[in-house]
Amino acid sequence: MPGGPSGSANGSAETPRCRLYLVTPPAFEPARFAGDLARALDAGDVAALQIRLKAADDDAIRRATDALLPVARSRDVAVIMNDRADLAVATGCDGAHLGQEDGNHAEGRRLLGPDRMLGITCHASRHLAMEAGEVGADYVAFGAFFPTDTKQVQHHAAPDILEWWSEMFELPSVAIGGITAANCAPLVRAGADFLAVIGAVWNHPEGPAAGVRAMNAAISAAVP
Repeated sequence: MPGGPSGSANGSAETPRCRLYLVTPPAFEPARFAGDLARALDAGDVAALQIRLKAADDDAIRRATDALLPVARSRDVAVIMNDRADLAVATGCDGAHLGQEDGNHAEGRRLLGPDRMLGITCHASRHLAMEAGEVGADYVAFGAFFPTDTKQVQHHAAPDILEWWSEMFELPSVAIGGITAANCAPLVRAGADFLAVIGAVWNHPEGPAAGVRAMNAAISAAVP
């Protein structure tokens, strides 16, 4: 399995390191974006890439996955399909990320089998996170922590949920929602295993590679 959100975060056994979890922009041209992705992944540590194309049909998602999967795989980056466990299996992804409205999570776990990852959105709910662990999730995602232009925010999370989760459970956590190099430090210090980012990388004024470098530098600086 590539070096994605499965088990504890990579790093030394004594000091697990928070890592970057990239999410694709909501729309892109696959061939061109594959080049942007390669440059981003070559710029620093990235654990996973989530393919998140809410407005695309299945054929478009398949074409995008075909273009991006080899780029990520060659760099040992896990590829996660948003919303669809069935498409994750059909396209050869390393796992799926399911929201609270994305079907039956137990069925998603069954479809993915033992060798693919399942991530579940838990918003700001401790109860949903514990349910996700019981159904067999490989990681839980909390958020949104900050305002974001990617989606309308209905659930607001605070860093203390990451601190509680990391103290109580070994299952990794992903923080998501408006995260940037400027605001991520409290999430890293609270115990997030992964930071999911979109605009901080893909909309960086100096390009995606600079965005990855900035995020990695901010993560490193936040560690005591």
